[in-house]
Amino acid sequence: MADKLFIGPKVKRLRQERGWTLDAASGLLGLSISYLSQIEANQRPVSARVLLAMIKAFEVDASALDADDDQRLIADLREATAGLNDAPGALSFTELKHVAATAPVFAHRFLELHRAYARLEDRLRQADAAVAVDETAAASSLLPYEEVRDFFHYKNNYLHELDLAAEALAERLNLGGAGVHLEAVLDTYLRETMGLTVVRDGSGDLMRRYDAATKTLVLNAAQPAATRCFQMAFHIVSAELGGLVDAELAASGLHSQAARDVCRVGLRNYAAGALVLPYRRFAGAARELRHDVEQLARRFQSSLEQVCHRLSTLQRPGARGIPFYFVRLDHAGNITKRHSATRFQFARFGGACPMWNVHDAIGHPDRFLVQVAEMPDGARYLCVARSVVKRSGAFLEPDRRYVLGFGCELQYADALVYSEGVDINGRPARIGVSCRICERNDCPQRAFPPVDRPIWVPGDERTVVPYRIS
Repeated sequence: MADKLFIGPKVKRLRQERGWTLDAASGLLGLSISYLSQIEANQRPVSARVLLAMIKAFEVDASALDADDDQRLIADLREATAGLNDAPGALSFTELKHVAATAPVFAHRFLELHRAYARLEDRLRQADAAVAVDETAAASSLLPYEEVRDFFHYKNNYLHELDLAAEALAERLNLGGAGVHLEAVLDTYLRETMGLTVVRDGSGDLMRRYDAATKTLVLNAAQPAATRCFQMAFHIVSAELGGLVDAELAASGLHSQAARDVCRVGLRNYAAGALVLPYRRFAGAARELRHDVEQLARRFQSSLEQVCHRLSTLQRPGARGIPFYFVRLDHAGNITKRHSATRFQFARFGGACPMWNVHDAIGHPDRFLVQVAEMPDGARYLCVARSVVKRSGAFLEPDRRYVLGFGCELQYADALVYSEGVDINGRPARIGVSCRICERNDCPQRAFPPVDRPIWVPGDERTVVPYRIS
């Protein structure tokens, strides 16, 4: 364990959930009462031996005592409080780290308040704009999606019971096996087992439409087979795994009906991905093919986006894959999907770092760009980016263009085919989350000053960035 592991609140919560006193727990763990008390107060780190004893005594997976959740929480707190740091008594990283470690429930409640504040501020801006043009302001739909993104974020982008059930269903259908024609198998199941009529007749922006009265599922014939397969899988898991989806939704703690509606679709999408890319077969193939997403897409008859997304979910206890991040951006740089099983953090507000290779991919269609990048915390990543086009299937309908980005920490680079020919020990690109909270004071691509540090403008000289950061 290279870093000291402070997980006191997690240990205390597990002990209290079982109704154990300090005396009883210390006996089961083979520790003194004072030592366990110091661990729970975050005054002592947990050694590898003690961590193993806790996993055994509490009968939990190592993920239940994972410190990565704290890193995610610290990053979110830092971004949420960045705008407060121009006031007296600015919040330091040490203070935020202490809050995340000792009061995680309070930290999550604070983030909920910040999201509510951000939504209100956004609505006020929309109201001002509407008054200016004498129009009615539209209600912001940002918060429900942000709420759901956080739900998956703090689940480490893996839903155990749903994933297991989808894999069991895939085994019944023999999905992922050699020589299996995915679309034909799904089509047969929908027709013969579920009694549906499947019609490939849609057009325009339609992906899937189901008429319950006639039990007819309409798919867009212009979409690629991988897209049609995913939509068929979505309908299958909605029917077969609906109870599990409802259970996950009930336990999600989401506040608004809009967020619950968004999350229900997200959970079904997750299950559909787990059905067409069953965990063990897909994870084994990913290791075999060194995470070559093109070969994986061909083998599993899926799209590059589906494969990249699935790579970021391989966090099953006892059978974890490499921790990946996955992001999708449009050509304006807006992040439309983000998932991460790594420490890699994405911007919630403002644009992504211009030094990140996802922006370069826009000008290099159908090519994989590889970059070794270093975040301000010193963590280095192998970053892969690829521009993709989703065809509309009609001359007068515009195509959709995106950039897919995925990667992992540099320690796993040898397991990726994309590390071939890359000097992983060379000078990395120095990237950050976004300019508004970036700690770097010498970046030539800085778009605007950080909100948590003062600046001054020299009067007798001018550099690329016209101000200095204190």
